[in-house]
Amino acid sequence: MTLAQAPTATPQPHVVRRLGVRARRDAVTRLLAGSALWLSLLLVTWWWVTGGGIGDLGGWASGLESVGRITGLASAVLLLAQVVLMARVPVLERAFGQDELARIHRLVGFTSFNLMLAHIVTITWGYAGGSLTSMPRTLWDLVVNYPGMLLATAATVCLVMVVVTSIKAARRRLRYESWHLMHLYAYLGVGLAIPHQLWTGADFTSSTGRQVFWWSAWIAAAGSVLVWRVGLPVWRNLRHDLRVAAIVPEGDGTVSVHVTGRALDRLPVEAGQFFTWRFGGRPGRSRANPYSLSAAPDGRSLRITVQDVGDGSAAVAGLVVGSRAWIEGPYGRLSPRARSRRKLLMIGAGVGITPLRALAEALEYAPGEALVLYRSSSAPLFVDELAELTRQRGLVVWGLAGRRRGPDSWLGHGVDAPTDLAALTSWVPDVVERDVYVCGPRPWTELVLRDLRAAGVPEHHIHLENFGW
Repeated sequence: MTLAQAPTATPQPHVVRRLGVRARRDAVTRLLAGSALWLSLLLVTWWWVTGGGIGDLGGWASGLESVGRITGLASAVLLLAQVVLMARVPVLERAFGQDELARIHRLVGFTSFNLMLAHIVTITWGYAGGSLTSMPRTLWDLVVNYPGMLLATAATVCLVMVVVTSIKAARRRLRYESWHLMHLYAYLGVGLAIPHQLWTGADFTSSTGRQVFWWSAWIAAAGSVLVWRVGLPVWRNLRHDLRVAAIVPEGDGTVSVHVTGRALDRLPVEAGQFFTWRFGGRPGRSRANPYSLSAAPDGRSLRITVQDVGDGSAAVAGLVVGSRAWIEGPYGRLSPRARSRRKLLMIGAGVGITPLRALAEALEYAPGEALVLYRSSSAPLFVDELAELTRQRGLVVWGLAGRRRGPDSWLGHGVDAPTDLAALTSWVPDVVERDVYVCGPRPWTELVLRDLRAAGVPEHHIHLENFGW
């Protein structure tokens, strides 16, 4: 372990007063968003109850149909919710962060899918009079003869494909770019499901209140995608006209890409955030890859640092100066926005140091208030830049070199503490008083989170970004 010493911290009252203002606003947004989802589910459940849903449970066939109705309604609400969750709506991005949105999206998505399967089985079984042997014939009749059912079947196929490729075992076999492309079929599935709901679902259209609710929900979901996933990226790329200015080797299969453009001082990005990038003049230029900024944005240029870990990242080293760069974003909550404490701890592994290095440059702190724990099994990145921040800003950097000392450890072999938790609390005895920023591969960050929680760090003071997928 190497230690870069810094002078003793001095109070910064103006920084302390400002901390937590945006974090509190984001907490309110999270509360309102969660409440809106639960109220929507309660509303459709109330309509099901007032429509005789509970009374219908008294009969076998009618009970199956009733279960089919409520599972279909809940599935539809959650399906639209997961579209909004991943529509890159800025207010949600700022409040939750991309990792948390992805986690909620995954939970909501699988729940919606399971409810959809329950809806298909129970509604078909109920229409078949409760007879299992009549179900295949009834299902065929529903698909062929009921309005919108062929489209609903196609929607189901799209959603099945998305869910299957989202299972971890399947995701490991796919390139990120292929998975990302296939995941877009979720939008097609949602669109194909709407006619079935309108033409055959009395629970969707039998009153003015229902029609207003569902049309508002569909328009909100579609509008979110069109505005934030399509319109805003197109407008920003036309406005800023990003171009590759330089490619700088960093060693160990890693390069930094410097990008310039027009009016970058008006690009609403903060240190620690990431964009999804597409670069012209190379194979696979239509594929997007997420890369964090590795330097604080200065209004004149952006810098990302990319390690060769796959087809997309390997091609970055061959970019031509002057080639066009297209971005979507910025995304992520690993930024000054999440900060609520004066003291800081940043923990990164490998190329996960990139957003932390940008944060170390951009955040306000007194000498000794910010500590970086950086584990690298090969040549560490930004050694000279971090040393300069130590000299100029009083940043404290601890290098944790070497491979991990075991499958349940996030530390290297050079650490002689009996446990990772003991090492953490010995190095940072005031860890519970700090905002903690963590970035690295998911299996590694899970071990870091385990020890941060065991040390008593509150969940809302831990700010996480995983790389890989």
